[in-house]
Amino acid sequence: MGAIAGLAHVNLIVPVGTLEQADQFYAGVSGLTKVEAPVLQRDRLSWFDITPNGQQIHIAASSALVEPRSHRHPCFKIGSLEEMLALQKKVYEHQVAGGNAAVLEADKPGGENSGVEYPSRFFARDYAGNRLEISL
Repeated sequence: MGAIAGLAHVNLIVPVGTLEQADQFYAGVSGLTKVEAPVLQRDRLSWFDITPNGQQIHIAASSALVEPRSHRHPCFKIGSLEEMLALQKKVYEHQVAGGNAAVLEADKPGGENSGVEYPSRFFARDYAGNRLEISL
């Protein structure tokens, strides 16, 4: 068996009929680049590039329930502490603003992060309950 050389994609699930909210959060708030999903999957999946070399997040519309307090999560790397703090502020403001694409939870900037033993990361839960970690 060959060695694993990287990560191609992570698939998260959201309720059927909410891919537009996924686009609002993952492209609009998080800053990922939306790319076209394969033609036969466009009404069931949204794809977002994390890096230009092909790492992606796939958001799948599913009737399966997301566990509301699950610890399963992807961890997104970010380039600098300043970028992390700016994204944390943007995600938190998105939560406070509310709306159907608002995150359910977000560590408050300047507060104690839920990953308290790791000051260079923060956590949030997207509108469907998927836990997300952002880290240096």
